[in-house]
Amino acid sequence: MDALENYILQHLDPEEELLHALYRETHLTQINPRMATGHLQGRVLTMLCRMIRPKRILELGTFTGYATLCMAATLPSDGELHTIEMDDELEPVIRRYLDKSPDGNKVHLHIGDTLEVIPPLLAPFDLVFMDADKRQYVEDYETVLPLVPSGGFILADNTLWGGKVLYEPHSGDKQTAGVRRFNDHIAHDHRVEKAIIPMRDGLTLLMKK
Repeated sequence: MDALENYILQHLDPEEELLHALYRETHLTQINPRMATGHLQGRVLTMLCRMIRPKRILELGTFTGYATLCMAATLPSDGELHTIEMDDELEPVIRRYLDKSPDGNKVHLHIGDTLEVIPPLLAPFDLVFMDADKRQYVEDYETVLPLVPSGGFILADNTLWGGKVLYEPHSGDKQTAGVRRFNDHIAHDHRVEKAIIPMRDGLTLLMKK
């Protein structure tokens, strides 16, 4: 962690105990713990949700559920969050922390490929958080966009991909290629307004016109 990020973390609201426990367990048990949202981005997601005030949220890519809990905490009592995770081995830890959370009853967990799970879901979703397979970001985006009403938001994570987007990827790097393809795709998409926040791996904010 660099000095500036550490300074930021020291000046945020403290991390909730349940989120801290989830983050710690993720780092102790998962091969790629950096995929967890963490306190800094979690606070940003929470604040964005409080500003947008969604009633229905769709999340693509649950991992262990850190971002899920951050967003669910902002929902009204009758709100709901649908989250999709491809890796079925993560289901036990996700459900365990949902059961511990006072907001877990608002969350509907789906295990499977986003492109198969999304179509049967009922629109609209006021907010979509994209953080699944980067190789199919464009396809995920085009699948969820019709479910978002005018004035609704899509947040796409990892869109700077550690700076790798600046360079042509080698032939085997399908993830970087997918992120670059997505960024080029939305840059010319006049159906949405867009901005990129250079936080961690990059967070793109899209508002449907």
